[in-house]
Amino acid sequence: MPPFTTVAAYAPPGVGLLAAGIVAEVFGPHGAELPGFDFALCADRPGPVPSDCGVPLSIAYGLDRLAGADLVIALPGAGFRTPPSPAVLAALRAAHERGAVVAAHCVGTFALAAAGLLDGRRATTHWRFAALLAERHPEVAVDADALYVDEGSVVTGAGAAAGFDLCLHLLRREYGAAFANAVARDVVLPSHRDGGQAQYLAAPVPEDGRDERLAEVLGWARENLHQPLPVTELARRAVMSRRSFARRFTAATGTTPHAWLRELRLSRAEELLETTDLPVEEIACRVGYGSAAVLREHFVRRRGVPPRSYRRAFAAAQ
Repeated sequence: MPPFTTVAAYAPPGVGLLAAGIVAEVFGPHGAELPGFDFALCADRPGPVPSDCGVPLSIAYGLDRLAGADLVIALPGAGFRTPPSPAVLAALRAAHERGAVVAAHCVGTFALAAAGLLDGRRATTHWRFAALLAERHPEVAVDADALYVDEGSVVTGAGAAAGFDLCLHLLRREYGAAFANAVARDVVLPSHRDGGQAQYLAAPVPEDGRDERLAEVLGWARENLHQPLPVTELARRAVMSRRSFARRFTAATGTTPHAWLRELRLSRAEELLETTDLPVEEIACRVGYGSAAVLREHFVRRRGVPPRSYRRAFAAAQ
């Protein structure tokens, strides 16, 4: 099945302006250097739709727009505790049945649950409402910590700004890391965040000199993936003890230095496999693995296929 090209986002009454802005930013035009999508916001009927900020959105399309979309996104709305209309539920089910990818983030996930599309599946939502989703829909395996959950034809994301994580994941899955990275750069965001929602439940890490040093070290690591990058070296550059660095790192990113580096190396390997003809051995060296065999082991664990198969499959999909 080719990657999606037509995207329709359903805006319920009280739609979140942040959520609408996220999907419009990711799937809207990005300039001549990136292919665009046929993107549209739709509602129960064309016309003004109230938002959560009191500013109405002028929506040009009704529910019929969902019928031709390759990707259908249910946006969060202020009235999520009340199930959508039967017409909306039927449109979501019909989209899924004909093979469209159906997605939602934040409390938009409640609409997919009400449509029965999450029965027997894992899903996530805003951490604040995860317990409510689990209580109302016990047939759904709610993961309150995940930034997004990919169940193939149904994908859900966490709350608020995690809508970007969901959308960029969909781009990465369908178009590859290079495309997702290019869009992320265009909207000035990281293409992938490690960790889950748990890192955002506590108070933010205080902004002080150590955080600035930590950010500098992470930037340096991204530019030096070909090196071993032991935690002791990263801690030395941050002018911290190894233990303090590891604790600070996890508080700031929600993951360990080792896991963060592994994901960074593998993401860079994916991009090089997609965009270059470099031998796998050379790619392994560039991303910091001692041999193609070591890269293959980690790559298979993450993607389920070895690097050469990933390259062939990605090339065939283009």
